[in-house]
Amino acid sequence: MTVPERSRPPLPFREFLVKVHSRCNLACRYCYVYESEDRGWRTQPVRMTPATAGRLALRIAEHARSHALRSVRVILHGGEPLLAGGEFLARFVRGLRAVLPAATRAEVALQTNGTLLDETVLRLCHAEDIQIGVSLDGPPAVHDRYRRDPAGRGSHARVATALELLARPEHRPLWGGLLTTVDPSTDPLATYDHLLSYNPPALTLILPLGNWTVPPPGRVPDPARTPYADWLVQVFDRWYGSAGRAPRVTLFESVIDLLLGGDSSSEVIGGGPSRLAVIDTDGSLTLSDHLKTTYDGADRTGLSVYRDPFDVLLRHPGVAARQADRTGLCAACQACPLVAVCGGGHYPHRYREGSGGVGHDNPSVYCPDLARFIGHVAQTVAADLPTAATAKAMATAGRAPGCRGAEHGG
Repeated sequence: MTVPERSRPPLPFREFLVKVHSRCNLACRYCYVYESEDRGWRTQPVRMTPATAGRLALRIAEHARSHALRSVRVILHGGEPLLAGGEFLARFVRGLRAVLPAATRAEVALQTNGTLLDETVLRLCHAEDIQIGVSLDGPPAVHDRYRRDPAGRGSHARVATALELLARPEHRPLWGGLLTTVDPSTDPLATYDHLLSYNPPALTLILPLGNWTVPPPGRVPDPARTPYADWLVQVFDRWYGSAGRAPRVTLFESVIDLLLGGDSSSEVIGGGPSRLAVIDTDGSLTLSDHLKTTYDGADRTGLSVYRDPFDVLLRHPGVAARQADRTGLCAACQACPLVAVCGGGHYPHRYREGSGGVGHDNPSVYCPDLARFIGHVAQTVAADLPTAATAKAMATAGRAPGCRGAEHGG
């Protein structure tokens, strides 16, 4: 596929995912950084230097000033970001806020595996106003199946201790929520109930980063089989029927908003334009690190904070492709009645080796699952709507067949 021409000027970046450390103290079997097609991490510096961090802060401030951004979101990431050390993280966050324009607010978040989270880290996060997201995949038997340390020991016990600490009243304001990778081979309700036992403020359910060339576990060519939708439907029904006593679930709320005619703020569902830039430990400016699952070097651009402002990255064809509207989707997606909701699915999930151009001119590998899940949500929500016309439109969306493109490969 050729990269679509922009129908609008590029949208400035608002999120900056900063790889402060390029190694991890866990060896998760499904990790998209270390266990996928890309091997770029092997040549990255282990940690970001203060000089690179300072240069990056100036580049973010430059971008915020050029585009009059009222806020930016900076995500401290890795590897495991806490391996970078508290002193480095505090210095970077303070330096960033010091150079940002007075009218620009910095929202800073830390995404961690939780094994190094303790009182010292929490004091740092209080002092520097850093939100904390923790990865947890479910009860011990589920979580420890994949999320182990290099010696093969499970990490659930250490994460659970950290979450109990984070859930204390004095620390709870720091907690952004849990991030969970969906495993369709597990009991969905047992997994959901375990996650709820920590009383998280929010829950992000993510689909494994697979594609047509390397399909996610359980995703087979037969479009009648929808293991991920089957899992999500059970959790959705429990969540939807909880009468407001459940945490926010990003995926569920986004699908409902889109079905009701709202816009998507996410590139994972709904086709919202990407506003994210990723910065490696050496200062390289890269595309979404999720692209590492497609082919070696897919996320690299050759740009650096030492040479290039973020506006140069905005003009990169890879950013144009991820900011394109529906005209950038394949023909099957453009013709699909569910495109206004699924948006073609997450960009890395569309990849197929040898399909021409950059290889993303396909429906999502999760197309059958997305169609079934969206249809279920539409019919469930339609039953609660007071306006007959709106309910009918929602129910019609729920009966839509979805993308047929998924039948053509996998």
